[in-house]
Amino acid sequence: MTRLSARELIEAVTDPGSYQSWDEPIDRSARPDEYRTVLERAELRSGADEAVLTGRAGIRGHAAALIVSEFGFLGGSIGTATAARIVAAVRRATTERLPLIAAPSSGGTRMQEGTQAFVQMTEISRAIVAHKAAGLPYLVYLRDPTVGGVFASWGSLGHLTVAEPGALIGFLGPAVYQTLHGEPFPDGVQVAENLVARGIVDAVVRTQDLASVSARALALLSRRAARVPPPPPPPAAPPAAPPPADAWSSVELTRRQDRPGVRELLRYAADDVLPLSGTQSGETGPALLLALVSFSGMPCVLVGQDRLAQARRRPLGPAALRSARRGMRIAQELGLPLVCVIDTPGADLSAAAEEGALAGEIARCIAEMVQLTVPTVSILLGEGTGGGALALLPSRRVIAAGNAWLSPLPPEGASAILHGTPDRAPELAVLQRVRAADLLADGIVHAVVPEEVPAHQDPAGFARRIAGECVRQIHLVR
Repeated sequence: MTRLSARELIEAVTDPGSYQSWDEPIDRSARPDEYRTVLERAELRSGADEAVLTGRAGIRGHAAALIVSEFGFLGGSIGTATAARIVAAVRRATTERLPLIAAPSSGGTRMQEGTQAFVQMTEISRAIVAHKAAGLPYLVYLRDPTVGGVFASWGSLGHLTVAEPGALIGFLGPAVYQTLHGEPFPDGVQVAENLVARGIVDAVVRTQDLASVSARALALLSRRAARVPPPPPPPAAPPAAPPPADAWSSVELTRRQDRPGVRELLRYAADDVLPLSGTQSGETGPALLLALVSFSGMPCVLVGQDRLAQARRRPLGPAALRSARRGMRIAQELGLPLVCVIDTPGADLSAAAEEGALAGEIARCIAEMVQLTVPTVSILLGEGTGGGALALLPSRRVIAAGNAWLSPLPPEGASAILHGTPDRAPELAVLQRVRAADLLADGIVHAVVPEEVPAHQDPAGFARRIAGECVRQIHLVR
């Protein structure tokens, strides 16, 4: 792997001539002679005066603050002077209301400085937490290698975290592991691609694509970009809504394999989609899609249940709900609207889900949603069964597709409880008032998007109508 220097990375990613250094000269006069010699040699070899460069630059027209490690300077290790430079840059970015992009490449703490340097990871993290608390984006690009205290602190705090292809990323350096245990660390664990698969890192991004991905992320995450565009005008003469389908017909329509779901909503109606991967804590939930999205020029965080993934025996479990809560936190921290798409035949019914705290995760999703202060809209897109649906329901506005439905159990389950047989499911669907029209009449949803024809017959039109109503509802709660 060819490792770019800090200056080469800055040049490759930023707009020509836009980079302005924030770095002050390093005073080494108090250092012991032997260590000062080591530092001077590192400067000669690397062309950098410390293991990090900081400043501001433009990236495809977006202003951002940069913190870029120089691995050529003592392995990118963090000493007290390095940490002071990083903290100063983070605080300046916060003061100037700039999004922050960090590109670490480091072996961790500088061993020549020991504990005094080691504890500086907490000071860097403290500054970054304050930056995020100010509602400003923090993006991380993990480069080869990023290990030790850097990965265990400011390298793992990004709203969005991407990594260099094939990069070595981990807590324990493999050389240290082999020295301590007498055997090599297992292959393939501390590799960027594995961390994406495990829901720790969001994506692998090549250096030549980093500017594009960063610009898209800044457009989707920045409060400035999130200024509300004018609401879409209502149709001059809206078509008369078709009579609502009977409850059982709606249930059957939403169970069709070709009914459009959250992925079709994004494919046909979103301006841009930047997927995020998992919880950042070593879990992924394929039944749920988490993404930064723009509808009609309005950036938002989308948390969407993928019904077809669930149909492929990838049920909605605790990890998926923890991913949903990650989306809620991003929306709240950055002041972005949250859009929740409900489309589930029900949460995972398994021993693993019980032991993974499924009920607790449903409860925590509800608890976090009711405390959000940003605009929130839930879209009942199709099936809405049980606690899996309830977990994403308590938005300030709820809309439903014309054939969507919501019930505490599948109608067959309710029939089995009341009558000892699933055969009376159609009757129970009527009795429980599960239809979108009933939900509107009962005040459970605020708007219904009619299906002039069933959604599977016009997926693109269906997706655009749902997204348009979502944007209108966000305007109502701004």
